[in-house]
Amino acid sequence: MYKNFAEIEFDLKRLKLERQIALEEIKGLKQDVKDDLSPYSWVSTVISAVKKYGILYLIRKVIK
Repeated sequence: MYKNFAEIEFDLKRLKLERQIALEEIKGLKQDVKDDLSPYSWVSTVISAVKKYGILYLIRKVIK
């Protein structure tokens, strides 16, 4: 329970700042998702997978 208006104002300011912080974090996550879904990201993922499975394929050929 609040005892005076100063306590109410303090809580309102704190909640406003927490809201602003949460919005900025959401903006950062949005940018991370955009970066993860960019074509360059997909190409680099495909290239690394091809390297991995290509090396495994070569090792299997050498062993047989």
